Amino acid sequence: MATAEKVKNQLAKKGNGKKSITIMDLLNDPKMKSQIQRALPNGMSAERIARIALTALRMNPQLQECSPQSFAAALMTSAQLGLEPNTPLGHAWLIPRKNHGKMEVQFELGYKGMLDLVRRSGMITAIFAEEVREKDEFEFEYGTNPYLKHKPYLGGDRGKVLFYYAVATFKDGGYAFKVMSIPEIEEARKLSQSANSPYSPWNRFYDEMAKKTVLKRLCKYLPLSIEVQRNLAQDETIRTQIEADDILDLPNENEFEVVEVEEIPGEEEKEEAKEGPFPNKALRESPTPLT
Repeated sequence: MATAEKVKNQLAKKGNGKKSITIMDLLNDPKMKSQIQRALPNGMSAERIARIALTALRMNPQLQECSPQSFAAALMTSAQLGLEPNTPLGHAWLIPRKNHGKMEVQFELGYKGMLDLVRRSGMITAIFAEEVREKDEFEFEYGTNPYLKHKPYLGGDRGKVLFYYAVATFKDGGYAFKVMSIPEIEEARKLSQSANSPYSPWNRFYDEMAKKTVLKRLCKYLPLSIEVQRNLAQDETIRTQIEADDILDLPNENEFEVVEVEEIPGEEEKEEAKEGPFPNKALRESPTPLT
């Protein structure tokens, strides 16, 4: 793409008495706006995405320390998926993170963004995730006759969160569900490359990120199109290239490593719920067959 190549060349400019292009320069570049507009679905404008990006930069100063290439690529990924990043909608996030020894922007899906992508498959009639607290009535079983029953306690304080679960129903009448305990959610959080970033959505939106985690596990068993699976695979990606017609075709440059995450203030009580009413770990980890 000629326009993409020009933007790439601008990003690479150094010396000759000219200052290297910054993220702000990039957002104000008409060529970049034109490229974003071509990637956007109907109903979204490049101007709005640019305004959202500027707001994200003001709210998150560390983004300005990241490479312009990775910021542009993450913004393009969000635009191509039709999701607005770093807004109260919680569709997606642009997160500054050290990668390969330098600051780069990681694209991360939010809970609502993941719901939106799954619903586009056309095969799902309903999909949602919920929390289960200690005073709720909750039963589930995997196997040849899977079932899930959840009746929230309505008499006041429901107690600590013990589980999260996600459910999807299909057009043919079938369904699938996945249940995860708090310790299992925490193990998944430890694998998140952005977990220790002060700007990680895990720090501000633990409940939604926990729901996203169990929903992501459930997606492994859903009848999703190749396109939807490809879109979901953009979660936690880092790119520094934008010179393709389809940015989703470019490789993920995220350097994977297991990180030691810090405890989230106010979440200590969740660590106490190691077993809950279902101590059989095999039950909690078994995949739910589609029916």
